[in-house]
Amino acid sequence: MQGFVIGIAGTSGSGKTTLITAMLPWFRSHGLTVNVIKHSHHPLELEPPTKDSARFRAAGANEVMVASPYRYAIVRELRNEPEPTLAEQIARLAPADLTLVEGFRSGTIPRIEVYRPAHGREPYYLQDPSIVALATDSPTDAKLPCLPLNDPAAVVLFILALRASHGCKRAQRQDVRLAGVAA
Repeated sequence: MQGFVIGIAGTSGSGKTTLITAMLPWFRSHGLTVNVIKHSHHPLELEPPTKDSARFRAAGANEVMVASPYRYAIVRELRNEPEPTLAEQIARLAPADLTLVEGFRSGTIPRIEVYRPAHGREPYYLQDPSIVALATDSPTDAKLPCLPLNDPAAVVLFILALRASHGCKRAQRQDVRLAGVAA
């Protein structure tokens, strides 16, 4: 069973990955387990084509697991199967208190948009009702909560409050305790 799922959205180069990587140590240091799903529109090449696992896939294996004492990865070749939905991908993960999703913008989850007005790109929140807040480096006239992009702890506390408001009983008790803890 997965805990609360929230997306981090934004245009390319806005700082989504930087924000997520800045928040992860905070969550971990406060005892929360966090999974991250990163969607890519590009083919994934985890190992060079000459490595054994890539050769196994090329020869026809549906799934190949590469395992070591430190980590493991499973690579599945879709071979003309439809891309799994966000819900199907989440179901593959180990249970966690929180899952952060970068990408999968068509999935129906709440999202925080990383928005930098100076980039000159149209923000998503104007057209995307799944955006519940902005993490930004400049003032905006948005009617949504605006979080300081350069203060990951403020974004974390917003996520914890949102998680508690979505009825996670364990989250409500745990997050009340964590809300008073500085990053």
